[in-house]
Amino acid sequence: MAGPDAPAFADAPSLSDADAALVEDLLSGSHRALARVITKIENRTPGYRAVVSALHEHTGGADVIGITGSPGAGKSTLVDKLAAAYRDRGDTVGVIAVDPSSPYTGGAVLGDRIRMGSNVGDMDVFFRSMSARGQLGGLSTATADAAKALDAFGKDVVVLETVGAGQNEVDVVRTADTVAVLVQPGSGDDVQTLKAGILEIGDVFVVNKADMDGAQRTVAELKEMVHRRDGGTTGRGAGHHGPTSTASAGAGGSAADHRDGGRDADGSAAAGSADDGSDADASWTPDVLETVANTGEGVEALIEAFDAHATYLRESGEIEATHRRRYAEEIRTLVRADVGALATAEIERRGGIDRLAERVRDRETDPYAVAEAIVGPIADCVDEVADGEPDD
Repeated sequence: MAGPDAPAFADAPSLSDADAALVEDLLSGSHRALARVITKIENRTPGYRAVVSALHEHTGGADVIGITGSPGAGKSTLVDKLAAAYRDRGDTVGVIAVDPSSPYTGGAVLGDRIRMGSNVGDMDVFFRSMSARGQLGGLSTATADAAKALDAFGKDVVVLETVGAGQNEVDVVRTADTVAVLVQPGSGDDVQTLKAGILEIGDVFVVNKADMDGAQRTVAELKEMVHRRDGGTTGRGAGHHGPTSTASAGAGGSAADHRDGGRDADGSAAAGSADDGSDADASWTPDVLETVANTGEGVEALIEAFDAHATYLRESGEIEATHRRRYAEEIRTLVRADVGALATAEIERRGGIDRLAERVRDRETDPYAVAEAIVGPIADCVDEVADGEPDD
């Protein structure tokens, strides 16, 4: 609940009659409406913000899973098998595959490819290929909004397959609750690259194509890296979700250990788990699993690990912190974009960036003075609104 000094906010954007009907159809289960909404979101069609705003209150029910990793690791094939496995147990699935952007149209280069062969004709698997639009990490802002549409539609699981941009893929963390990092056997350079950043975002590490030579070595390297990430000791460490422990399915534990928080069915402490009042047994260390996506081997175990992590997030309360961080970053992104658009319009009003640059070159002014002239009116408006708000 907001405190007495919390500032007032503007009302949500107004929906047109057509968009209101579109939202109603989506919430009623129309796949056609869902497709139209996501198209509207991806194209940033006028009114899309009001649509996303209207859907927000209906979100929060889906498990959002990010699948990332270097190109060639088999992400698309694994996502296909994951969707089929989720359907076998009765879950509905939404998949957003973020593809490279066309330098000509901005659209998804691989958007027309057939990537979900196991689920063709299944209306409870909704697949959409979207363009990365040049965003580092492979996720555009539109992807987060599209995930909200799938969530509001009622999908049980939303899978985000990213473009595979290496260590810059960390943007996936801001959209997904659980992140799986795929590595292929014998990719020593890829494993080394993980040290540069992507290691910190993984909740589950997957050695795909585990039937290839070098798989066991890659598994061992990943386990060692996870061990080092946690400082080599049980307790708190720096990971995607903060606290970590060494009791993982990939490092001597089981997915059930995570689901039960290191406790037996009767609630007593499980053998070898901490029960000294500390939070060491209520933390998470990434699993390191093996899969062969082409045959589906290991997919069930991977889903168990996803379920275990989702349970951990809920039972530890970390899901609330995860969502808070996600929304904080989303707010920052939107504010930066909106203020940037206002500043761009002001630059054009003053003759355009080239004209301003010429004046700086001719020593008529300097970059700081130009920036102040452009941002100053915006800041004045913000101050004026703030001064006019009631104190209580």
